Amino acid sequence: MPLQHFTSKLMTTPILKILFPLISFYLLYTISSSSYQQQQLKSLTISNFEFCPSNYTSYCPCEDPKRQKRFPNKRWFRKERHCPQSNERLTCLIPKPVGYRRPFPWPESKESAWFSNVPFPKLAEYKKSQNWVRLEGDRFVFPGGGTSFPEGVKGYVDALKSILPVSLESGDIRTVLDVGCGVASFGAALTDYDILTMSIAPRDEHDAQVLFALERGLPAMLGVLSTHRLPFPSRSFDMAHCSRCLVQWTAYDGLYLREIDRILRPGGFWVLSGPPINWKENYKAWQTEPEVLEKEQNMLEELAMQLCWEKVAEGELIAIWQKPINHISCKQKLKTLRSPKFCSSSDPDAGWYTEMTACLFPLPEVKDIHEISGGGVEKWPMRLNTAPPRIRNENNDGFTLKIYEEDNQTWKRRVSYYADLLPSLSSGKYRNVMDMNAGFGGFAAAIGKYPVWVMNVVPFDAKSNYLGIVYERGLIGTYMDWCEPFSTYPRTYDLIHASGIFSMYMDKCDITSILLEMHRILRPGGAVIIRDQRDVILRVKEITDRIRWEGVLLAGDQNGPFHPEMILFVNNAQ
Repeated sequence: MPLQHFTSKLMTTPILKILFPLISFYLLYTISSSSYQQQQLKSLTISNFEFCPSNYTSYCPCEDPKRQKRFPNKRWFRKERHCPQSNERLTCLIPKPVGYRRPFPWPESKESAWFSNVPFPKLAEYKKSQNWVRLEGDRFVFPGGGTSFPEGVKGYVDALKSILPVSLESGDIRTVLDVGCGVASFGAALTDYDILTMSIAPRDEHDAQVLFALERGLPAMLGVLSTHRLPFPSRSFDMAHCSRCLVQWTAYDGLYLREIDRILRPGGFWVLSGPPINWKENYKAWQTEPEVLEKEQNMLEELAMQLCWEKVAEGELIAIWQKPINHISCKQKLKTLRSPKFCSSSDPDAGWYTEMTACLFPLPEVKDIHEISGGGVEKWPMRLNTAPPRIRNENNDGFTLKIYEEDNQTWKRRVSYYADLLPSLSSGKYRNVMDMNAGFGGFAAAIGKYPVWVMNVVPFDAKSNYLGIVYERGLIGTYMDWCEPFSTYPRTYDLIHASGIFSMYMDKCDITSILLEMHRILRPGGAVIIRDQRDVILRVKEITDRIRWEGVLLAGDQNGPFHPEMILFVNNAQ
């Protein structure tokens, strides 16, 4: 019987279907034995990577405080990404802190974190009166407080719900950006409404705000509004939020608010609480002169007018503006207003080391004043599996509905296979997931039935710009160059998925650096799934052996060893 026919017969037998990964591994090993054994013999002469000194347990290469001091602090430039050159990169493994324990499973992690995992008591002491986080014995607890809501985030969200033009339960709002997120109490509260919040904050004197958020199982990354655009495409978020986030919204000709306009979807909301909102009632509590707050309020209102935003609500603590659904009326208004013109040349979707500009990005053209620029999206959760507008509109990247639907089916099948490899996927053990090469977001869509969230990473120089499609599906993610480290703390992801990423970067930079970065951000006990061409996987396996990862080689698809791809599966929990 031909071997290929034999493997297809195996897949029709339930018992043998379970054993198929082991059989595939044996066949793969037999077919590739010569090449693999040569690499194994070579690896015997190369030593394993050593661990870095213990003071590197919270090392963030591109947000290293020592490196940041080399750069000017004007406009928070010091807090931006400043990555080491390739010859400055560490070649050691980041150690875990003494006493590290596996994080609480979701949803328990939303309320508690082990002190030994995040050994930073400074934030609890500094923000004690605001109830951000409290140290109780061997763990931190998160009461839900914040600078603008010391009594708890529930009351704050209730106040927001009472004035927001749409219901949080309606599915109209799915993707939210929280600027200056603290420990992500706002994002945590929105999970009750099935809303996905990307929380960003710089690495600052409070120590590890973003690490606290990720330890809780909440989406977050290091980021700051400074000189470069945020690493997101245009028209990404349904809502952006700032609660006393210390951003100078009216400075530099409104540069930062114009950046919020770029990443808001047509019809999206900007929510601001804290100074100068309702300054007449609050100026004494803020210990600020009323004239200063009044001037700031007037400048903010003027800037919103230049952006053609409409102020749709203002309560005791919160003000809400809404971006127009198209720019038909706006173009007429701006002819009479003294303001920067529409941006003319820069790509609105560019978000990787792209400098901000004080202009207004025009929305896609429409024929009718009631039409949503770029096309509307369905309510969540229908939005996830409905063809996104960027697919329906036959964009310049050549995406077709057929390609998109085939991609979805492929990832449904593959994730079903991954679930057999990771039986704890449904338990909340694997909460923070990263897809290093997300494409259309098919992996994230398929794995979304489990209690996870996925950081969909799209390489900035990929042949096609998928990230806008990812956001239109109601998912979140970021641009990235994997020749550089990611903007996160060590030990922040439970599962890392890398499909085709090493083939993409093989000739761009040293893939050893990419694997060391994966080790840095993977939690102890986490899992890695690397899918790539057979020869690439064998090279990767040689490096992961030196990292002390016990990887298993598996067939890339149902055609077993005859499929051109292979899977390197690492499960450190075993």
